[in-house]
Amino acid sequence: MIPQSLDSPFAKKPALYVVAAAIREAYETGGELSAAIELRRRVQDIVDNAVARQQATAIAAWTPLPDRPKPCRMPRKGRQNER
Repeated sequence: MIPQSLDSPFAKKPALYVVAAAIREAYETGGELSAAIELRRRVQDIVDNAVARQQATAIAAWTPLPDRPKPCRMPRKGRQNER
């Protein structure tokens, strides 16, 4: 892993899952406005409250991906009834 310098834009931004968890918690405890405020507090690039509300609502609505289905095995051609 290559160490990032402190001047890197990635070094100053928190990980997405930490921000998403904080926004979801704010949304569940305080509602849409609290989630928008939390989003604006953590991501300084968002300056519009309307945009912050839309994005906070979208983040709070995220659900985990479903489990992947098990791969099914297809029978090989030409070997169907060899027994």
